[in-house]
Amino acid sequence: MSIDSIVKSRHLTYEQKLIALAREAENSLHVLNISEEAQKFRDEGIICDLFEGNAPYRPRYIVPDYDNFVANGSKFLGLKPPTDLEDLLNSLLILYKHVPSITSFPVFIGNLDKLIDPFLVDVDDDRAYKAVRRFFLHIDRTISDSFCHANIGPESLRATKIILDVEKELQNTVPNLTMIISKDSPKEMVLQALETSMISSKPSFANHEIFESEFGPNYAIASCYNGLYVGGGSYTLTRLNLHFLAEKAENKEDFFKKWLPLGVELMIEYMDERVRFISDESNYFETSFLVKESLIYKDRFTAMLGMFGLAEAVNCLADSDQRFGHNKDADDLGWRIMDQLDKLVKNHSNPLLSATDGKFLLHAQVGIDSDIGSSPGCRIPIGEEPDILQHIKQASRFHKYFPSGIGDIFQFEPTYRDNIEALYDILKGSFKEGMRYITFYASDSDIVRISGYLVKKSEIEKLRSGKAVLKDTTELGMGAADNLKVMERKIRE
Repeated sequence: MSIDSIVKSRHLTYEQKLIALAREAENSLHVLNISEEAQKFRDEGIICDLFEGNAPYRPRYIVPDYDNFVANGSKFLGLKPPTDLEDLLNSLLILYKHVPSITSFPVFIGNLDKLIDPFLVDVDDDRAYKAVRRFFLHIDRTISDSFCHANIGPESLRATKIILDVEKELQNTVPNLTMIISKDSPKEMVLQALETSMISSKPSFANHEIFESEFGPNYAIASCYNGLYVGGGSYTLTRLNLHFLAEKAENKEDFFKKWLPLGVELMIEYMDERVRFISDESNYFETSFLVKESLIYKDRFTAMLGMFGLAEAVNCLADSDQRFGHNKDADDLGWRIMDQLDKLVKNHSNPLLSATDGKFLLHAQVGIDSDIGSSPGCRIPIGEEPDILQHIKQASRFHKYFPSGIGDIFQFEPTYRDNIEALYDILKGSFKEGMRYITFYASDSDIVRISGYLVKKSEIEKLRSGKAVLKDTTELGMGAADNLKVMERKIRE
């Protein structure tokens, strides 16, 4: 959008105009050293920086250590450590307004049940429920971006149940919510979470054993389904369009010998430059009170190398009778692509990424509304989904490559609300197959998971009629509905 069109817009709120104008100002600068070859791949849509801006002045994702905040308060904000439930929730709401990200809103707001539960001693159920409800309502109305994310689990706490009850009642799109599930998580807790997901399309479910094996115990799920270190985050998420890259190849071997290595080489070159500028020139880490008060640490930040369009890359390179998700040879080709991509990425080391020994983390990027003809991450294209058991077995094969996030979404017929045990079996089976992250929702829910974020169908229709809406992600959801067929996912009956 031009500055003039932003200023005169009838469907943007004041806050949305402010963020859009700031983005235009940032993009008027050109401070990154980008080679002609890398820029050519950017112009062709093979390399996409997901609107991170031409002059990045903060990391894309920030994951504060909220435990440190609760224990010590904040000298900068003039907050003492909270002493009761209301004090805790009020202090967190204050801090959230000072945690940036690429969206200008916090993408991680804490392991909320663990933060809240110690403050429920001597608090009766009614008071606890009302306080947590007001807290969640405040978040939804002031953080107007659906990439805001909270975690609960894997233990079953009193606060866990209260949060699920509140989410079931409010049915808001913010915050996004993940329940972390371990092999020891109580079945009753998971069943309650599944019941909530069939009403409010959240929480999603993360496989604790997989994430812990890669990050250790101090990790969080942020934004869409991004695995990151607590007290850290990610400098950048840049993504590679495997579909467009495959279209340049004459055949499979040309793709593997020339184009995939070249694509990764230019991606890494571009990402190294973004990391360098944020680390060495933006002065973010030198000026942020989050650093000075030990809420984030520079040495816990990584960078995420994203990919998408694997299905279309396979279908482009495979024999004409082979389709990704429906043919073993096609799926094996997809696995071969991911295996080489993984090795190429791990061959590079960036000294600024000490948290991951210099390595970029692979990420199966969920897609944006302009991705016409290219599917998110490693997903089977919408409209081509096989039966659910085959789908889970096929998809789970790829999850091992993506420590910083991959997920699959399944839409269910509403009568599954009467058979939550069946959903529980599907969830446990998917984790056994090696899935790290999975989402369920009901086809008649107003809230729908677009990719890694949530929007309301009713809000999309309101925006479509020309009216302003509170959440800026509603516009992304409308574009995804129109261009990517996200409302047409197979209903599992």
